[in-house]
Amino acid sequence: MPNTTLENSPNAVLNKSVAERYMHLPCPENKVKATYIWIDGTGENVRAKTRTVDFVPKKPEELPVWNYDGSSTYQAEGTNSDTYLCPVAIYNDPFNGGNHKLVMCDTYKYNKKPTETNHRHTCLQAMEAAKDTKPWFGIEQEYTLLDMDMRPLGWPKNGFPGPQGPYYCGVGANKVYARDIVESHYSACLYAGINIAGTNAEVMPAQWEYQVGPCEGISIGDELWVSRYILHRVAEDFGVIVTFDPKPIEGDWNGAGAHTNFSTKAMREDGGIIEIEKAIDKLSRNHLRHIQAYDPKGGKDNERRLTGRHETSSIHDFSAGVANRGASIRIPRGCAEDKKGYLEDRRPSSNCDPYAVCEALVRTCILDE
Repeated sequence: MPNTTLENSPNAVLNKSVAERYMHLPCPENKVKATYIWIDGTGENVRAKTRTVDFVPKKPEELPVWNYDGSSTYQAEGTNSDTYLCPVAIYNDPFNGGNHKLVMCDTYKYNKKPTETNHRHTCLQAMEAAKDTKPWFGIEQEYTLLDMDMRPLGWPKNGFPGPQGPYYCGVGANKVYARDIVESHYSACLYAGINIAGTNAEVMPAQWEYQVGPCEGISIGDELWVSRYILHRVAEDFGVIVTFDPKPIEGDWNGAGAHTNFSTKAMREDGGIIEIEKAIDKLSRNHLRHIQAYDPKGGKDNERRLTGRHETSSIHDFSAGVANRGASIRIPRGCAEDKKGYLEDRRPSSNCDPYAVCEALVRTCILDE
């Protein structure tokens, strides 16, 4: 029986078995499809295009620098549009299989300077300066699935589902929607080599979460961006839209965040709670700086989400507490009892740039900048 919420989706009505005939054709051993992925001028959307290389790349440095039309991605003028793609990380391609690769890239303008949305460039500098402290990150990526009318998937067309309560980590057709997409994404990330740690249904129906990490240093940004690309591609096959908007539905519904877990080697060792408390003190004195870094619009998107309700703190105030999901910074109860571990920054929005978020944490908590 067709899903009426997807009846207008051209991708959902395609016969996927036809494509399988071609996807299973043998590929010459010396030919590899390399899909270059990058962040466009919005700072929150990804773009991708594919080229053939005549070897199996093992390191990003082996792949050629490429270019694209930056005037079509909000990153250049039409009169000087060539923008450079520089490979920075390689993953297995779950869509093409075999030796084919996904390639995360950062972007540079005609004069070889980073584009405005290339936050990886300065994040890498911060990570290099802080590498002796072994910074680890884990990001809890929330998102919402939409139908072609931009309505949360499975919601009534002319009304709303029942109030929040039964949906979080729910089981059953009346509580969760599109688990097929979630499980497909999970498997695809594992195949790609993404350090995906888990997944669960979230508080609002059609809202889900997955976790990436722990990752050390710059790899957290590379892996989270590629995991987002994979999610968009998987949902595309099902004719479903993914949104990372931090407040996709106004009213008494939970927003979406990218809660960021952070620790250093000293925090993870015995007595590390002292280092965690020092980091929280530094964060309390740099609240505005972090709010500006935690969504692509300098805090404007988070204004809709960080209201002090729906398991959020207020955007205007800094707070911290043990096991408190209404605080800016949460210390997990287990960490408080063990007196070591990590802190959870609950302020980043779901559409944040993880490079910008993790750079801010490192510069504030480690480099004292």
